[in-house]
Amino acid sequence: MPDRFFATASKKRKRPSSSASAPRKKAATTNGKLRSKGPSSGVQQPKKRSARDEELSDATDDDRGLGGVDDMDLRASDEDPYQSGSENENETPAEKRLRLAQMYLEGVKTSLADGEYDAAEIDKDLVSARLKQDVLEHSGKVHLFVGDSYDFEVPPISLRTRGHRFTVTTAVASEDGKFLYTSGKEGSIIKWDLRTGKKLSTVYKKRSVKGKQKADPEGHTDEIWTLALSSDGKYLASGGKDRLVGVWDVETADTISWVKGFTGHRDSISCLAFRKSSQQLFSGSYDRTVKLFDLSVMGYVETLFGHQDFVTSIDSLRGETAVTCGGRDRTVRYWKIVDETQLVFRGGGRSKLRDLLEGGAFEGMNDGEGDKPREKVQKTYIEGSMEVVCMIDETTFVSGGDSGSISLWSTQKKKPIYVQALAHGLHETVSEERGTITSPRWITAIGSLRYSDLFASGSWDGQIKLWKLDQKLKTFSLVGCVSTPGVINSIQLLSVPKGVTYSWGETKKGSLLLVAGIGQETRMGRWIVIKGSGSFNGSLSFIFSPRT
Repeated sequence: MPDRFFATASKKRKRPSSSASAPRKKAATTNGKLRSKGPSSGVQQPKKRSARDEELSDATDDDRGLGGVDDMDLRASDEDPYQSGSENENETPAEKRLRLAQMYLEGVKTSLADGEYDAAEIDKDLVSARLKQDVLEHSGKVHLFVGDSYDFEVPPISLRTRGHRFTVTTAVASEDGKFLYTSGKEGSIIKWDLRTGKKLSTVYKKRSVKGKQKADPEGHTDEIWTLALSSDGKYLASGGKDRLVGVWDVETADTISWVKGFTGHRDSISCLAFRKSSQQLFSGSYDRTVKLFDLSVMGYVETLFGHQDFVTSIDSLRGETAVTCGGRDRTVRYWKIVDETQLVFRGGGRSKLRDLLEGGAFEGMNDGEGDKPREKVQKTYIEGSMEVVCMIDETTFVSGGDSGSISLWSTQKKKPIYVQALAHGLHETVSEERGTITSPRWITAIGSLRYSDLFASGSWDGQIKLWKLDQKLKTFSLVGCVSTPGVINSIQLLSVPKGVTYSWGETKKGSLLLVAGIGQETRMGRWIVIKGSGSFNGSLSFIFSPRT
């Protein structure tokens, strides 16, 4: 008999006699046999329906002249619409891995053939080298030791862009080396053609009406402090004092189009970073939180808690990790997104016992045997704030603070591996009461050439300094300086892609591009104001050619 699940009447009725139900049975049978739901006819009858079920009409489809449910073929189709045509239902996991590996190798050969190699020249050695490089890149262990390949003593070729009224807070170039984006404290974003230095498009600050602010104003209404560009060059993210994370579509050559604004932060947006080769975006704020967004679906993912002060800088590479520094809480935190854990690295601070052992407590005191004072110990400065951070690879990163020191860190140790004190010297201030006061110039910007031994730092001493790591990533040393008047608010290093040429400078194979955002004030305040001496509000781009 038919399954009672498909019964149309909910009221209990007596079973009709065989003679009375003959017409009904005829409609519910096919060739004198009952149609069953599955391949087996011995289906167990379900329990009686509860009286609370919704009461249905007694009129059936048969009464309306329509085909009954029993006449419909409810069996699932043998063809799975979601199954790949190349997959076999009897395929074992080993066979599937083999098939996917073959597809990957074909993709590698195709990419090599599209590049600088001919298809006939592709052999096992080239494919093997490419596979090893991919494995190292995904594990975060590949390093390009290129620090000795450049002669930084030779003045580099430079491009200067000027278009902002106030201080330029960030300058970021696309990875293909074609476009440059700058933001300023006046609330505007400018897109430049980096190959010619021509201005392509400008987005201005939106006027906000007090008490009538829109949920998504399609732009920023206050100062813009930070920019971040996705690896594919499709999305540009911006943030600032209006607490809005803005997303712009910059894929078109000469336009900047608003896509969406993410709210959620309760204070100013201080830093942004895209995860390399993805569309995952990290944002840091003065509300002491870090938020993660996925721009592939234009959605919010999660919030990371831990910092006890403003999040001042953030960076991320290929792995599902990020590193942040928390200002006055004097910590650098390494976030493992998948594991939902964090590693805390504490910087700054010196114990009184250490000062006593090193002689700092006796500075300026006589030795008691003569009038000669005890030899003075070099004065040290306590790090009170962690300002900037940058990743070298997946497990190594560098940070800079208000003590003027640059620290090299590894995820394997809680303390810095190496510290370069007073990297940008001392700043002198004349006081009427105390005379000349010296204080360290803190590190205002830092950037690295990804997965290499080269990074750069900036302050307001009039130059960007380039540093080279040793091959064991244990120490670093100064290899060159570039004259840059003003306050350095951002630094980016990247290799010039093959085939990209610039009208303002000659490039060679392996050339290095350095982009810096420069202003007369610091990025998030007016603690330092530099006027005169050639300082300006804009960006500087430098090309370093390898040694011949």
